[in-house]
Amino acid sequence: MNIIINGGSKGIGREVVLHLAKVKDNQILVTGRNEAMLKELQMECVNENVSYLKMDISELSKGIEAVKDQIYNRFSVVDILINVAGSLIVGEFMKLTDPDSRKMMETNFFGPATFIRLLVPLMPAGSHIVNISSMGGFQGSSKYRGLSVYSASKAALSCLSECLAGELSDSGISVNCLALGSVQTGMFENAFPGFKAPLGSKEMAEFISYFAVNGHKYFNGKVLPVAVSNP
Repeated sequence: MNIIINGGSKGIGREVVLHLAKVKDNQILVTGRNEAMLKELQMECVNENVSYLKMDISELSKGIEAVKDQIYNRFSVVDILINVAGSLIVGEFMKLTDPDSRKMMETNFFGPATFIRLLVPLMPAGSHIVNISSMGGFQGSSKYRGLSVYSASKAALSCLSECLAGELSDSGISVNCLALGSVQTGMFENAFPGFKAPLGSKEMAEFISYFAVNGHKYFNGKVLPVAVSNP
């Protein structure tokens, strides 16, 4: 399968790449902002089936044609897209700056939305888009001080997933969203310092990888909570 993982240089995304790269037949393209980390990840995958594209998802609209050319030159078909890239800046709503708010919305919503629009022409019937959201953006879940804009951006991505499942159904493309609870990552530690999450990045990545390959057989247009605890 041809797989693109948006935001895979560290954290959960990195572990997803490592897990899916164990299958020799998978060809994986991973994006991220840190080229050194991407190169290190590529070298760690012994099956030599991982390539990378240095890209800042929050600024995708500025260089979209160059990104499109690079992707279209590598793949004629994309079977799975996993949008993992995320940004979290902790700050109470009334004190959060406008640039910080826009940075989160660009990274967590507008960037992935633009990336999906870019890739859909390459995705055949039976392909699967998996967006990674958060329990912070899951309707009815507990909400926390300092995470208002982050949660709102993830809620937007969740709703987009539901809408796109309908819009892309005629093409046979499935779209689902996983709303993650507490996972021990750098982002989580920034939001909840001192709190110990029940799951690590590797454990969550194993589930995301399985779902990306198999979830469309059972779900479409769903926002699924994947949470042992929240936080």
